[in-house]
Amino acid sequence: MIVQIATLGPLGRLKAPGTWGSAAGLLWWAVVVRLAHDKGGPHEFIFDSLVVLMAILLCGVAAAFIGKKDPSEVILDEFAAMPLVFLFNPYVHHGKSSLLLILLGFLLFRLFDITKPFGIKALEKLPGGFGIVLDDVMAAIYANLALHGIAWLWAIL
Repeated sequence: MIVQIATLGPLGRLKAPGTWGSAAGLLWWAVVVRLAHDKGGPHEFIFDSLVVLMAILLCGVAAAFIGKKDPSEVILDEFAAMPLVFLFNPYVHHGKSSLLLILLGFLLFRLFDITKPFGIKALEKLPGGFGIVLDDVMAAIYANLALHGIAWLWAIL
């Protein structure tokens, strides 16, 4: 059951599983997190943090069951990190450009997750679920900062 959760069922076996995990995380954010926590305030931060902690535990156990350090089919890490891209960003909650910014946030997250710049790669070396999840969390933080800058520039232009 833990492996099924960590792979998001059949999504982890599809081609480009990280993208599918990110897409599922975006859907989760749009339907559950965004609607429950208007404008991404402190409640959303606490909720997202709890989801990340759960993912660290589950991804670590699933990787041990599978017998690999960071199995590509384990995509709960992307799912859990994706909502962090939009945290504390009011521009993605309202306005005519919100859909474009949400799509851009998704693309920025995938870019940082795939290329792993600025020390993200080093986080993969952490043991167990920490190494599996925290590189995605850092990619989400970088995407969040980039999206904030882009949204702010968009708003003033």
